[in-house]
Amino acid sequence: MSTVEQHYDQVLADVYSWLYGGFDAALARNAEFFANLGVRPSKSGIAIDLGAGCGFQSIPLAQLGFTVTAIDLDRKLLTELLAHAGDAAIDVVHDDLRDFDSHVTKPVELIVCMVDTLTHLDTKDAVIALLAKVYAALEPGGRFIVTYRDLSHELTELDRFIPVRSDADTVFTCFLEYEPETVKVHDLVHRRRADSWQLLKSFYRKLRLPRRWVVDQLASAGFAPVNATVEQGFVTIVADR
Repeated sequence: MSTVEQHYDQVLADVYSWLYGGFDAALARNAEFFANLGVRPSKSGIAIDLGAGCGFQSIPLAQLGFTVTAIDLDRKLLTELLAHAGDAAIDVVHDDLRDFDSHVTKPVELIVCMVDTLTHLDTKDAVIALLAKVYAALEPGGRFIVTYRDLSHELTELDRFIPVRSDADTVFTCFLEYEPETVKVHDLVHRRRADSWQLLKSFYRKLRLPRRWVVDQLASAGFAPVNATVEQGFVTIVADR
């Protein structure tokens, strides 16, 4: 089994932007997402992007006026972020997101942890520990935004095979195996190379995090209010300190 870091390095990083419809399209969606939530700097203006990847959240936040620290373990994705960031106020950090607090020197206005990043942690205890660190890092009135895929309801039989995206040169298919606390996510990427096809394959585990459980843990950490919605299988949680 690959670790999350190995899985991204070997399979996902090279197709990540393509997977989300292209870099510009992903930026536009996230800019709209933050606009719909009314996100804008009003206090310290400091934001932390946990699991920043190639910058789909970091760049729109910087464009809104935040000073952003973007943290991720994947060097390929961080290199892509830097290539698109221009002169945006983004500090790129190659590190484990669980250690983000070692890069925080001032109270933070906004922390985001989006696109399944929270489910990449290895245990629920690790999630609880991260939420406590996030609460401690935020200034009064600060906000924490989380999004992730709802894996709490088990798919069965052929529904576990998911055609994620394809075009003339790349076909991405996912297969899910459900376990009590996790899901084994098998990613299969066929890529055209000249007159033949190359198969990249790997699997890793994601946590199954029921929305109610995450909301309860945020409340236990001290967040209030905590608002959670589910739309098209994705959980969005906005928690205030």
